[in-house]
Amino acid sequence: MVTGGAGFLGSFVIEELKRRGAREIFVPLVDDYDLVDRQSVRKLMADAKPDLVFHLAAQVGGIGANRENPGRYMFANAMMGLHVFEECRLAGVKKLVAVGTICAYPKFAPIPFREEDLWNGYPEETNAPYGIAKKMMLVLSQGYREQYGMNSVVLFPVNLYGPRDNFNPKSSHVIPALIRKCVEAREAGRDEIVLWGDGSPTREFLYAADAALGLVMAAASYDSSEPVNLGTGQEISIRDLAMLIAEKTGFHGRLRWDTSQPNGQPRRRLDVSRARERFGFEAKTSFAEGMRATIDYFEENHKKGAL
Repeated sequence: MVTGGAGFLGSFVIEELKRRGAREIFVPLVDDYDLVDRQSVRKLMADAKPDLVFHLAAQVGGIGANRENPGRYMFANAMMGLHVFEECRLAGVKKLVAVGTICAYPKFAPIPFREEDLWNGYPEETNAPYGIAKKMMLVLSQGYREQYGMNSVVLFPVNLYGPRDNFNPKSSHVIPALIRKCVEAREAGRDEIVLWGDGSPTREFLYAADAALGLVMAAASYDSSEPVNLGTGQEISIRDLAMLIAEKTGFHGRLRWDTSQPNGQPRRRLDVSRARERFGFEAKTSFAEGMRATIDYFEENHKKGAL
């Protein structure tokens, strides 16, 4: 069973599972099962009867969405994690693979982010409620393993991107937001776009298909409640990213930075050695290759009016 299987990352996880021979994959839809409601999750477990669960479902967005919904994101994501863990335990699920978030790391965590530093400070303020709610699953995993012997793992992927991403300007993350801004400005003949912050923060990005590969590899061969980062170990500044996307989308106007808006976390780059050492995961898609596929996907669907 893949919660969030109808979403961005979930679609790639399902593709990877099918590639490896999975034939019975249950994808609960939000209209049928509300994971924030415990009785609904209990019904889901009874209907699906899963052996293996990937918990990817989340209520999430970019900096703006996080800033507007701190209470909603904290409550919804915390309750989903609590209900999925408890009902998986009661149903005797053999293994649960849960997805945390890079937003769980302290705002000023040493670079590169090592799993040992997850608790050494408070997350960046604009996304702290979401990050803390997702990090709570790590405590659940450790507690349930110790008390009940339940096998679960919690992985912490860095910022994801790729085809089928969320390009909604109100809730998208930085790469799809920049792609949309640049393409629409190019089409409208505008000579500038306005971007949040000052462009100085850095981010690391992981192609969604690579993230899915890491999750499935962990499901197959990692059995510990110690957290594991998923990423590439490479970072790029938001300013350089914006310039790259402008070039690749053919937008030749000016990039104007609105410093009255937040930057978010100053830097993000992961230590990815644990994933390599524990279950052999290394990202396969270069940033150039992944960006080209993502831009092509948006351009094609934007022309059709689908995005």
